[in-house]
This record gives sequence, C-alpha cells and structure tokens, in this order.
Amino acid sequence: MSRNQKTGKEGEDLAARHLEGAGYEILERNWRFSRAELDIVCRKEGILIFVEVKTRSYTFFGEPAEFVRSKKERLIMDAANAYMASIGHEWQFRFDIISIVLSPDGRHRLEHVEDAFFPGW
Repeated sequence: MSRNQKTGKEGEDLAARHLEGAGYEILERNWRFSRAELDIVCRKEGILIFVEVKTRSYTFFGEPAEFVRSKKERLIMDAANAYMASIGHEWQFRFDIISIVLSPDGRHRLEHVEDAFFPGW
C-alpha cells in the first residue's frame, strides 16, 4: 500500500468514527460503480448521505475539501444514482465532504461539511 493510500485509509477510518459518534449509521464503505467510488454511504434521520473524504498531510496547496471539483462531483453523482437504484431509494439524500488534515504528531483536524454540493447546480 502506498503512502497516499495509507493516508486515505487513515482519513476514511477517522471519518467513519466521527460519523458513528455523531449518530450516523454506516451502510457502505468504498462502494464502487464504474470509475467512481463512494467513500462512505450512511444514513441519519432517514436521509441517505454520500460522504466524500479528503485527507492530506499538509495544506500547502489548499484545504482537502477544495480538491472535490466538478468532475469528481459528477462521478460521485453517477455512483450515488447507481447505489440508490440498487437499493430502491427514492427519497431524501445529500452529499457531504469530510476534510481531514493529519499532523506528524498523530493529531488531526476534521471538518464535516453537510450538504456540501449538488452536482449539476
């Protein structure tokens, strides 16, 4: 596993713990459709939530959430549509971003942006 993959996995683990601690039910992790992957699919209060997790070791080039651009949003939306079709979900959903910055001393900074984007708007 590469250093980037380890950083990404650590971030996704931190994000999942954060979500569970906040009362979210994790339904899927790393759900794949075609070229897209849904990092975390969860539910809270009847709302289906697709969470994109961005983890970085530094912010020299910007905050992690800034790297979710329109192309990535479209891929996530395609995968979300496929996921909803596979489970027959036709009600409320949203897209969140969890941004994590890891420190060399083992600490981290986590920001959870609810309803962060809606592709196509």
